Amino acid sequence: MTWSIIGTIAAMCTTVGFIPQIIRGIKTKELNDVSPIMLSLLLLGCSMWLIYGLHLRDIIIVLANGFTLSFVITIFSLRVLYKRHTKQ
Repeated sequence: MTWSIIGTIAAMCTTVGFIPQIIRGIKTKELNDVSPIMLSLLLLGCSMWLIYGLHLRDIIIVLANGFTLSFVITIFSLRVLYKRHTKQ
């Protein structure tokens, strides 16, 4: 039970950690300082963790990586969107 609580808290911390970047990006309309290589690796890693969690039927792994994946996709999308607007 204790390990499950630790895993849940760890998952929440690593998942919620992307929210400030999303908020900052929306406010400033600037995400050029976010590395696309890092985002690509996170996208791949979270996707693989999600598949692994589904295989194990581990709800903590599935939820944490599902949310993290959606946050990474959001940051990637905002980066592309804002980059296009600055070029026009």
